[in-house]
Amino acid sequence: MARTYRAPMIVPCVLALLTATGRGGSNAQPASAPGSSATSTQSYAQQAASGIQTLQQWYVSSSGQYASPSGWWHTANTITMLANYEQLTGSTAYNSVLANTFVAAQTTHAGFINMYYDDEGWWALAWIDAYDVTGNSNYLSMAESIFAIISGAWDSTCGGGVWWSTDKTYKNAIPNELFLTIAAKLANRTTGTAAAQYLAWAQKEWTWFKASGMINARNLINDGLNSTNPSACANNGGITWTYNQGVILGGLVELNKAGQDPSLVTQAEAIANAAITNLSQNGILTEPGSISGSDAAQFKGIFMRNLMALYVADHNPAYQAFAQANAKAIMASDQGPNCEFGAYWQGPFDSADATRQTSALDALIAAAATQ
Repeated sequence: MARTYRAPMIVPCVLALLTATGRGGSNAQPASAPGSSATSTQSYAQQAASGIQTLQQWYVSSSGQYASPSGWWHTANTITMLANYEQLTGSTAYNSVLANTFVAAQTTHAGFINMYYDDEGWWALAWIDAYDVTGNSNYLSMAESIFAIISGAWDSTCGGGVWWSTDKTYKNAIPNELFLTIAAKLANRTTGTAAAQYLAWAQKEWTWFKASGMINARNLINDGLNSTNPSACANNGGITWTYNQGVILGGLVELNKAGQDPSLVTQAEAIANAAITNLSQNGILTEPGSISGSDAAQFKGIFMRNLMALYVADHNPAYQAFAQANAKAIMASDQGPNCEFGAYWQGPFDSADATRQTSALDALIAAAATQ
């Protein structure tokens, strides 16, 4: 069982804090030096503002994406994080980034469609969040278009569910969790027949997912299914990545909003509690597998983002405390130069890139949402 984490003193970022501009330009005000009374009382939202300013050094306007090692789906998560930051703070500083990516990134994959249904799912969620913060209906329409493509990946193998890719070789947790979340979110943002159809898809996905066997006896979600026997698929015992425990939380909370079923929040709490207990060290979220590659460094932030969606639904003080502890650890032990953040929130700082930065910023924003 995870032990309670006692955070050391926070040393905040010292970059110019963002105000009215997207990159801390002429309207940005300098932060105080470390150790001053101003920095010692910086809010997590202010710390996130400085971290986002650093993040934007990796933004490539011509492609609408972030520099390597961040890739296609990582950029979708960064767009989600920026929209969540704006939603939290009331800032409009990054609307131009959202708009630029909406156009420029499509030169890589038109309509945000490639061969991976989970990649497409991340982009659908990004544009739903961008719609929420800007009211731009083009973003919501794009999410609906992406959802229509993913829904075509549902078939009878393993009794249902969508595939991971167009190769149709693997049915796993993440594309199905994303599919559930998108469907529920669209049900809550549309009306009439469309809303009813999205709700039906979300309920169908959850019924299948819950019965699929991917939720193990510890209430953790393994990576996917073994489909050697397509009519009797079984949990493959794959790594219980933190993001697999995270996305489902937001999906179940959103489905409860759409369908009013409190048991969904109870199920989400069981998964969240299992993740906090089993995937933390000294109270700090830790990936159960290697994060040496370009993908896993993104995962923990996705969990924190969705844990906060659950916190908004149930106001469990344990989730607030967990978010605060992780944010404090990042600021105290995982901070490099110029407000850069690494992959190991408990420290030491390893290296910086847009993927690591986005993940840590998700955690800071989650903590800010509870301050």
